[in-house]
Amino acid sequence: MPAWNTSGTVLIACNCDWGCPCNFNARPTRGFCQGGWNWLIETGACGGASLDGLALSVYAAWPGAIHEGGGRAVAYVDARADDAQAQALTRLVRGELGGPWAVFVNTYALEGPRRARYEVELAGHASRLRIGDTVHLELEPIRNPVTRADTHPEMVLPEGLVVKRAALAASKTFRVTGDLAFDHSGQYTAFGRFEYAGS
Repeated sequence: MPAWNTSGTVLIACNCDWGCPCNFNARPTRGFCQGGWNWLIETGACGGASLDGLALSVYAAWPGAIHEGGGRAVAYVDARADDAQAQALTRLVRGELGGPWAVFVNTYALEGPRRARYEVELAGHASRLRIGDTVHLELEPIRNPVTRADTHPEMVLPEGLVVKRAALAASKTFRVTGDLAFDHSGQYTAFGRFEYAGS
């Protein structure tokens, strides 16, 4: 397997309440999970291919908790990638080289990856992302239910698979269309730094 590394920002969203119980080895808020991860690579390489500035995503739906499996998922890779870069991103998102994808791929039947155009604005609690006409995600701060003031909680996950430390936010918009479709606007989102490597 080729040596590889990626680092950047991950945007996360799902149907759970703030914090997402899955992060703490608990059941999903509503007993099932529908959501996704977007890895926005700042620097990275796989074999001889640079992955700088590219993105990949997985959106999935499970009938129960993620670890119980039985899910369906669709993967996307950045349309700007050349053939070598697209091949590297494909191997990563299919779990062939390790990282969190090698764990998740055991929990769902994966379609793709599909090449798609990414539109991203990283702006903390006001970050926005579109993947073609399929995914629309906009973040906003969680608001105190009494004062309506913005709040900015964080979570620290020393053993975290996807992220070790993340800021929590709400989804102003979280909508996925196509073969896998759901709308969980107003629910959990998070963002944080990631760094993975394998050899």
